[in-house]
Amino acid sequence: MRYELYRDAGGQWRWRLRVQNGNVIADSGESYVRREDCERGIELVKGSAEASVVDMTTKIA
Repeated sequence: MRYELYRDAGGQWRWRLRVQNGNVIADSGESYVRREDCERGIELVKGSAEASVVDMTTKIA
C-alpha cells in the first residue's frame, strides 16, 4: 500500500491510499490549501488503527 499526495484540478492538495492491485481504498474526501495540512490528514489516518468499528445497521435512527 502507499499514500499518494497530489494536486486536484483546483490546485489544492489531496491524498489517496492505493493498494498493490492499483485500486484506491481511501481518499482525503476534502482538499487542502497547504501540503502540510494534507500530510497531517495522512498522519491522522495512520494513527487511527485503534479506532473502533461501529455497525450502523444495528443502530436505531
